[in-house]
Amino acid sequence: MKKTIMTLGIASAMMMPFVSCQQTQHDNPLLTESSLPFGTPDFSKIKTTDYMPAFEEAIRQTRDNISQIVACTDSATFENTILPYEDSGRLLDRVSRVFFAIVEADKTPEIAEIEKKVMPMLTDLENEISFNTQLFERIRQVYDRQHDALQGEDQKLLEEIYKDFVRKGALLPEDKMARMKEINSRISDLQQQWGTVLPDATNDAIVWVDSKEELAGLSEADIEQCAKDAESRGGKAPYAIVIVNTTQQAPLTNLDNRELRRKVFEASVHRADGTGKYNTFPIVCEIAKLRAEQAEIMGYPNYAAYSLEKTMAKTPEAVYAFLNNLIQAYKPKADAETKAIEDYARKSQGDDFNLEPYDRFYYSAKMKKEMLNISEDEVKPYFNIDSVLINGVFCAASRAYGLTFKELKNIPTYHPDMKAFEVIDKDGQSLALFYCDYFRRPTKRGGAWMDGFQKQSRQWQQKPIIFNVCNSAKAPEGQPSLLTWDEVTTMFHEFGHALHGILSDCQYNHLSGTSVARDFVEMPSQFNESFAAIPEIFDNYARHYETGEPMPADLKERMLSSINFQSAYALGENLAATCVDLAWHMLAAKDVPTADKAAQFEEEALRQVGLLDNQIPPRYHTSYFNHVFGGGYAAGYYSYLWTEVLAVNIANVFAQRGPLKPETGQEFRDKILSRGNTGDLMQMFTDFTGMAQPDASSLLKARGL
Repeated sequence: MKKTIMTLGIASAMMMPFVSCQQTQHDNPLLTESSLPFGTPDFSKIKTTDYMPAFEEAIRQTRDNISQIVACTDSATFENTILPYEDSGRLLDRVSRVFFAIVEADKTPEIAEIEKKVMPMLTDLENEISFNTQLFERIRQVYDRQHDALQGEDQKLLEEIYKDFVRKGALLPEDKMARMKEINSRISDLQQQWGTVLPDATNDAIVWVDSKEELAGLSEADIEQCAKDAESRGGKAPYAIVIVNTTQQAPLTNLDNRELRRKVFEASVHRADGTGKYNTFPIVCEIAKLRAEQAEIMGYPNYAAYSLEKTMAKTPEAVYAFLNNLIQAYKPKADAETKAIEDYARKSQGDDFNLEPYDRFYYSAKMKKEMLNISEDEVKPYFNIDSVLINGVFCAASRAYGLTFKELKNIPTYHPDMKAFEVIDKDGQSLALFYCDYFRRPTKRGGAWMDGFQKQSRQWQQKPIIFNVCNSAKAPEGQPSLLTWDEVTTMFHEFGHALHGILSDCQYNHLSGTSVARDFVEMPSQFNESFAAIPEIFDNYARHYETGEPMPADLKERMLSSINFQSAYALGENLAATCVDLAWHMLAAKDVPTADKAAQFEEEALRQVGLLDNQIPPRYHTSYFNHVFGGGYAAGYYSYLWTEVLAVNIANVFAQRGPLKPETGQEFRDKILSRGNTGDLMQMFTDFTGMAQPDASSLLKARGL
């Protein structure tokens, strides 16, 4: 899931100059209600030049709204302070959601220039919100006087707003407030730099290939994709292998040319560590130091302690206890797996062959083919992206939750590859809009994520407008776009996030949808992956792109039984990335290394937890760890493993009751998916599963370990 967009809404006497624009509000489609369903953005009318005037006007309105709250002479109440605060940034929320969707998915040079100007404006406004003492005093009065008398979502909204102000430093003395403002502004600037440098570095890391012969081992479809990628990226050679966001790269599974495998792997690992023309380490080290200082100002020993306080885990100690149990169980499995692959490779390459990380997927795939008689190329023809979406992702949501999906071909989108669907509930009522944008392009950042142009809110009388974004390769014109199994599960994963937004039924925007702790937000998405392998769903979408025939029973059995083949790697790369994240955020400010020592710091951090393994590197090395240094997962990447435990526990409940039983789906919807952040998250888990605490042992079993 992508980073959370800032939610803003304040003003103070410290207003920055407002630049008036000649364009009127009536002329700007971002500032007027759209006539499209649910008020969804009309991208046929929105121009790049509309964004800056829209931000200026939305910021001005937000300041005016907050000024009115502060100027109120009546005693502060929920009705005259909290509700107006909730509403104060509504226009800015709408403008921001549209703009930052484009920043992430179609960042042209023009959009990048606007982002450079907008981010300081938003950061200044955020600082004004966080440190407006008059506003906070009114909020505190409401909290002190009315908290116990309020109930349900009203009480939860008050709690969240009050605690958010406190965590940002509203109770700090004036000098420390001033320093926090400086830190906030600098981190925002650094993250903006990161958001420019890393995509450029990843695009620049492309590996050019001079001949088709060098691509031996790849399928004809993959070779054609390499030719298409080369053409779309300047044609410096006939073929190109594009680097994606993770450390390992998919072509390494099939490339026979070992030297080319090495080049691809090295290009991935070193894309932004200074060995080429890009280096993110100075950004990393400064962000880590500033975060550590923030924590110290707030009275915490490190940023991890500060950040984790608001999660299910609560403390770094709890996270490390969770991780250490996994590491102890994982390590012997990983060592055995590596030895088995190297032994297999030596049968053909000789006893002196040393397995390298760029060899692992290649020989593992050959070993898998020999032992299980299965290969990726054998199953990809059955994973046509359109069938996976309609007959898989949507079918599962229909069976479990009673939803239907109607494509709306007349809805303008920000890119021709994007599709829009009306989501219809089982009572026939229109529930939400869902967009999907699945194909990679140079202007899109790596990875996959969910967000929304609009969140659900009864207070604002608005229904959710949700989108998923992925980075699958788009086949040449006239050919089907075929997916790997990993890409199939990614689509199910991101749609789990989408369902969390689509099925939300909350009073307040602040609490609705995915507005939950990091170590809970990934649970619905990880759980939704389980539908991909349920026989009734799998048989419905896994159909040959030419004949429409379902995957033969024998191939299906071999494919599904191979999912957990040598699965230690997937767990290990996640554990390593998690520990890298935590290591950076357990530091005191004085202990943060300099940029030239950053790689060495990562290596030592992995050594200390027993995860320094040349064969199983982190899923993301520090220099391209976007979740942590460009997004909202600082000290929170562990949440993928934490929520996988929750998800497996929930999937077990579904399996016991019947995985597609509508009554079970409705209960899950009622007790978790619809509730956003309106209650205690552990209690929600308990209410559905009947378990007082999650059972972590189920994770290893689910991964075949």
